[in-house]
Amino acid sequence: MRPSLQLRMGQHLTMTPQLQQAIKLLQLSTLDLQQEIQEALDSNPLLEVDDPTLNGNDDIKADNNLEAIESAGNEVQASSSDEISTSDALQTENIPEELSTDSQWEDSYSASVSSSISHGADDSYVFQGETKDTIQDHLLWQMELTPFSETDQSIAIAIIDAIDDKGYLTISAEDVLESLGNDDVELDEVEAVLKRINMFDPIGVGARSIAECLLIQLNQFAEDTPYLKEAKILIERHIDLLAIRDFRQIMRKTRLKEPQLKEAMRLIHSLNPRPGDVINESDDQYVIPDVSVFKKGGRWVVELNADSAPKLAINDQYAALARSSSSSDSQFIRSHLQEAKWFIKSLESRNETLLKVSNCIVQQQQAFFEYGPEAMRPMVLNDIAEAVDMHESTISRVTTQKYMHTPRGIFELKYFFSSHVSTENGGECSSTAIRALIKKMVDAEIPSKPLSDSKIADLLADQGINVARRTIAKYRESLAIPPSNQRKSLL
Repeated sequence: MRPSLQLRMGQHLTMTPQLQQAIKLLQLSTLDLQQEIQEALDSNPLLEVDDPTLNGNDDIKADNNLEAIESAGNEVQASSSDEISTSDALQTENIPEELSTDSQWEDSYSASVSSSISHGADDSYVFQGETKDTIQDHLLWQMELTPFSETDQSIAIAIIDAIDDKGYLTISAEDVLESLGNDDVELDEVEAVLKRINMFDPIGVGARSIAECLLIQLNQFAEDTPYLKEAKILIERHIDLLAIRDFRQIMRKTRLKEPQLKEAMRLIHSLNPRPGDVINESDDQYVIPDVSVFKKGGRWVVELNADSAPKLAINDQYAALARSSSSSDSQFIRSHLQEAKWFIKSLESRNETLLKVSNCIVQQQQAFFEYGPEAMRPMVLNDIAEAVDMHESTISRVTTQKYMHTPRGIFELKYFFSSHVSTENGGECSSTAIRALIKKMVDAEIPSKPLSDSKIADLLADQGINVARRTIAKYRESLAIPPSNQRKSLL
């Protein structure tokens, strides 16, 4: 085969570094974007934060500092001439009976040592994060305050190490005894130490079951507490029926009337079945919204959150060196200058795309902002992509991990997209609206007679929304709403 030359025409998309950077910034969350901006500021000397409050204040600060230094010097001179030192005051035999007008004892006779360290107004305290104790740390601290023998202390350490975050002992007393490897220790000693740990804060920690944990807490009540005996009987003998909320069977077996059972249940509800949660509190997750929506002049307005990311600019002093510096320095400055311009342009493109998509979402979902989630319209990514003339993948990147602050709360942009369910009159209903209706029905139900999934489906059908019972169960589980048999309550 002879080699030959051929000319072909075609189109293809080349992923330039600038395009890759723009796509990368577009899909970053606010926290990731701030970290990316900080890395760019650290690596590129031509990038700086554009803070108008800092511009033009350097001369003023210098003058203020000079005046402060001069005034401080004058005060030092005046104080050195007027005040009496400590050694001189001790050697003085005659102390005046009366001080001069508008003066205090410390002004004339002071034994304090002046500090040479002063903190300026601009000193800032860097928060290093909060240190939290685990359940083991909390129990070990109490163990050290308890008069244990060396043997009992080793048993207590083995027990505390086997307690999980919920506050329960994960191994049996026999396993604790075996882990000690001491033939002189008996099982009764392990049980005795465990009972003492059960009395640690929080009460019930180290229990081996929910029933044991609740009984330990009930034993701390006074003997004359109303319905204490009934509550203990319910936990000791009928905890399985309590778990499934079969109150009719409980009343038949215990021969308790409904008011008596209700009061006993009220006492049980005051207990904590997970004592470890008191110590191991979950960290609060804070969200910085990217855009804000508010009503102005009868119209919904969308604005970017200026605090979500700092505004960047080119350092003019470094940029001017590109002409006056040597060839090697000029090349370095020019390359970083171009990178800085690309980075700022990518940030502006990200903000413009985010604002355009957010405006389109607000226009499509105005009923939600006016009346709530029950009025949410069905909408998919392709609807917004066609409206703003962008690809669906771009809309997906923009709406992922981006948050909108509204008068009804903070929502991820993905929240406004949902599938549709057909109605009897030929219309469509959003799955988000159906979830809101289900939650509203459950909140308004009678606790002693909760609504079943079939009943909720019938109620929605009365409103013209045909939803299968399986779909209701799926939506209910997504809302973390338990089934009707677990929602039944006498209180």
